[in-house]
Amino acid sequence: MPRSKTDLRRFLSSLHPYDSLQDTALHNILDQFTRMPIAKDDIIYPFGEPCKGLYVILDGDVEITSENGGIISQLGPRNSFGERGLMRDGKTGTNARALSDGELLLLPTDAFHDLIAGNADAHRFFTRGRGRETADATRPATLAETRVDQLMASDPITCARDATIRDAAKIMREHRISCLPVTDDGNLAGIITLHDINNRVVAEGLDATLPVSRVMTESPLTLPPSAIGSDVLHMMMERRFGHVPIVDQGKLVGIVTQTNLTRFQAANSASLVHGVARATTPDGMGAVTAKIPQLLVQLVGAGNRHETVTRLITDIADAVTRRLLALAEDEFGPPPVPYLWLACGSQGRQEQTGVSDQDNCLMLDDAVTDDDMPYFAKLAKFVSDGLDHAGYFYCPGDMMATNERWCQPVRVWRSYFRRWIDSPSIEAQMLASVMFDLRPIGGTTSLFEDLHRKTLEQAARNSIFVAHMVSNSLKHNPPLGLLRGFATLRSGEHKNHIDMKMNGVIPVVDLGRIYALRGQLESVNTRARIASAHGAGLISQSGGRDLLDAYDLIAQTRLDHQAKLIRAGARPDNFMSPNVLSEFERSHLRDAFVVVRTMQSAVTQGRGVIG
Repeated sequence: MPRSKTDLRRFLSSLHPYDSLQDTALHNILDQFTRMPIAKDDIIYPFGEPCKGLYVILDGDVEITSENGGIISQLGPRNSFGERGLMRDGKTGTNARALSDGELLLLPTDAFHDLIAGNADAHRFFTRGRGRETADATRPATLAETRVDQLMASDPITCARDATIRDAAKIMREHRISCLPVTDDGNLAGIITLHDINNRVVAEGLDATLPVSRVMTESPLTLPPSAIGSDVLHMMMERRFGHVPIVDQGKLVGIVTQTNLTRFQAANSASLVHGVARATTPDGMGAVTAKIPQLLVQLVGAGNRHETVTRLITDIADAVTRRLLALAEDEFGPPPVPYLWLACGSQGRQEQTGVSDQDNCLMLDDAVTDDDMPYFAKLAKFVSDGLDHAGYFYCPGDMMATNERWCQPVRVWRSYFRRWIDSPSIEAQMLASVMFDLRPIGGTTSLFEDLHRKTLEQAARNSIFVAHMVSNSLKHNPPLGLLRGFATLRSGEHKNHIDMKMNGVIPVVDLGRIYALRGQLESVNTRARIASAHGAGLISQSGGRDLLDAYDLIAQTRLDHQAKLIRAGARPDNFMSPNVLSEFERSHLRDAFVVVRTMQSAVTQGRGVIG
């Protein structure tokens, strides 16, 4: 256990976010911490009391429980706790008890707020998933609001200083890049560009077998990852070059080019919707939706909340769908009877990320005849094929309007829901889970409004059906392992990774759907469902707040993972290795999963207020 001030300094400098502090800032904050011995069974703070500050465990173990005594987490040395109360309203939302003798560090409230106000890394980690929003999230983020590490190409292609000029040119040609950093053991030594080769080699008739060090720009101007996009732009404008290496403590960590800036500034949700609305072919829409990954990176990098990011991305899918419906009517003529195209799944919930397939259906006016059905079959195929061209791939389970089963008159849909509720088989539970997330996209919305309301009433009255839905929802478990670890995938391509969709957000999606059924809540979006259930008293005050916080952290971590993959030039996915997270992040993510599991346990009771 650290004793001297030097030991405490070394201890803090090994923890994030304190490891990001400059020496002076670290020294100052070290003086703000007070040491606090604890004895087994000491109550560090009870629920609802004013929070004294941020606690960091030097030695010993601490148990965090909810208001009603449910275990949220057990923490050991190097873990922090107490910041939830500081970030919310100054009151603790949990109980904290010492499980053993030990010692804590306490950072008082004022010092904690000074820390997050003066350090971007501290602010990001302590407010992660809580209250992250811009003044107007619908507008495109600016370069002044975006850090360089969100813009740069990570792990850039490099060469050694003894490589030949010809080798450097071949590397740039092979990778289709216009500049090549030159490094010595990871440290930036210089940079060579195509412009350099043209002016300093070809024009001067130099031997291409000379080392690249002869013509490179030595010790080029650089920026740190903490710089902002406008710093890059200003440097490029003033110095008249198009490449800025990003260096952290001497090591090359990335590079920003004019192409990176152009892509960033071109990608915003409004411009993409505008492009979709004017596209005349599915391929034209595909060219627009190809920019969605960069939009995701931009929105995440600008600090937007996860529900804002997914809403804006889903808006583009909605625009694509409506544009395809309009093109289909131009192609096949006006519909013989009113119809409504609905989305389910992540599009229905307005929760699309960088990885999305299509889930949809058609509801037709009851006046439809057999002679009318070929029209809607053609319309469904046109739209579904167009969505696939635009990157919204065919549903593997065939939950699409092209399936005759999901292109039916309203009376048939009414019978579907009635049968699923009255006879909740395994298939009925699965289908109901999907179809209770329906949201109208294009057509005559009145076809759905009455059906939606009456179906919720029928479902809420049938306790057996709700019980079956609860049971079905528990098939998706948070990835909690033994000894404070994570339960990762055991085999296959993504072995030792967490599935942040099926074991991360989906358990919360399932909980939100159960709350909606029990409370006859018409919201479809998961966070809106939880907030509505919380406001209606279906969940306890502490349970509702904790579940919202947990979902925010899980969903934000998933988006951050996808954005990181995109910035590295990879396809976004939902499979994240816990090893990419800091100890701080792992601890809080595990806390979030414990909250979800606790709420799953509470929802199975089905009596009174949940949580």
